[in-house]
Amino acid sequence: MQKYKRGLLFGGFILVLLLIFAGIVLTANESNPRPWKKIKKHRTHFNHSPVFTAKFDRPQDVTLACLKCHPDAAKEIMKTPHWKWEREGVKFPGRDGEFSVGKKNLPNNFCLGVQGNERSCNSCHAGYGWKDKTFDFSKEENVDCLICHDWSGTYSKGDYGLPRPEVDLLAVAKSVGYPKRQNCGICHNYGGGGMGVKHGDLDESLINAYVDVDVHMSKNFICIDCHETKEHKIRGVAYSLNGDHRNGIGCEECHGEKPHKSERINKHIDSVACQTCHIPFYAKRAGTKMFWDWSKAGDSSRKEDPHKYLKIKGEFVYGENMIPEYYWFNLTVDRYLWNDKIDPAQITHMNPPRGDVKDKNAKIWPFKVHIAIQPYDKKYNYLLQPITAGEGGYWKEFNWDKAFRLAEPITGIKYSGSYGFAKTDMHWPLSHMVAPKNEALKCNDCHGANGRMNWKALGYEDDPIDIGGREKILSLGGAK
Repeated sequence: MQKYKRGLLFGGFILVLLLIFAGIVLTANESNPRPWKKIKKHRTHFNHSPVFTAKFDRPQDVTLACLKCHPDAAKEIMKTPHWKWEREGVKFPGRDGEFSVGKKNLPNNFCLGVQGNERSCNSCHAGYGWKDKTFDFSKEENVDCLICHDWSGTYSKGDYGLPRPEVDLLAVAKSVGYPKRQNCGICHNYGGGGMGVKHGDLDESLINAYVDVDVHMSKNFICIDCHETKEHKIRGVAYSLNGDHRNGIGCEECHGEKPHKSERINKHIDSVACQTCHIPFYAKRAGTKMFWDWSKAGDSSRKEDPHKYLKIKGEFVYGENMIPEYYWFNLTVDRYLWNDKIDPAQITHMNPPRGDVKDKNAKIWPFKVHIAIQPYDKKYNYLLQPITAGEGGYWKEFNWDKAFRLAEPITGIKYSGSYGFAKTDMHWPLSHMVAPKNEALKCNDCHGANGRMNWKALGYEDDPIDIGGREKILSLGGAK
């Protein structure tokens, strides 16, 4: 009996220890959650094959069929930037009031601008038939459900966002499911006219990614796991088009505010973005466009190569396995708007990140910086947008003067008749192509004689590891 009682007491003691240990683990996980636990299991999608049986004559008819079971879907889409190609109520520092801006009406330094060039640009619009300002944004049948929901792998859009003639609409409709990597990638991996033109951290290598390309996409991970979607509004911010972090996402949502065992490393998070250490390189498997010179376009004597020279677009430089550039970034940007004055002797920053060493909301972030040489008006000193595609466009007649005159009544940008070319840049913050943790940057990658950081450009007198870090510099007033 005594042995039995001792056994019960010992067993009870072990149970208490286990409960205490479990409590410690649970408490630890609350402050530093296990990130993969945050990802929802992907559901088995409803089979639409029996639902659609008759041939579709128009893509709009597919949308009308979808709306019979999903009556609110088009209305939801119509409230999003994927449909409107603009965001309302955007504030930019140093400017009065709010702006309604987006791909629809902002200049850029790759394809220059959308207005008047809808034939090719709008092949990535989530709608059908947007040819000009007369497009009806309130017409529900114009919404393209298939671009985000096709699982057949055969759906492809052409002129003005309409499906290419060879697309079997019935086969695509039968295949539909939740958005997969391929659905997002068909536009975001190829934005700007080719793979890797705009983004340095988005290309086809993410579709079936190796772990050294991206630790997230090498798992059973899809875009909407991170870019969560509610009522068709997708989380995430394009800082090329938006001025702030509204509807944005961050690493800490899954990894917590203090994800490392080392408190010293956790302290870095006060001033260094997660991406800075965990994305040491971008464009890991395929090149990304780093330089685009429109002034060299139109030369019939040059050999064409999509990564070096095209007569219709000019001269390019691509880079692969690139080291990012680093800037302070408080998740807001300035923005060049149409008719802003430029100094053609200086580089024009189209979307410079805001923040500095004294900004407590800013962190050091990694960026791809794309340089371009693009047209401007010599009299008015502002950037110009030509008509490129379509009748009379530069791509057909190779006449810059005519292309600017054609654009003037469409864009509202007055053209003096005298043009030149000026240098611009665009900053693309990096958040994809996260490396395995053992490949993250180490101390000597940033600090020391061979470190990759330009500490003086970041506002420090010298390498902060030698003089006490950001906080000490601020207290001494040494950083400007």
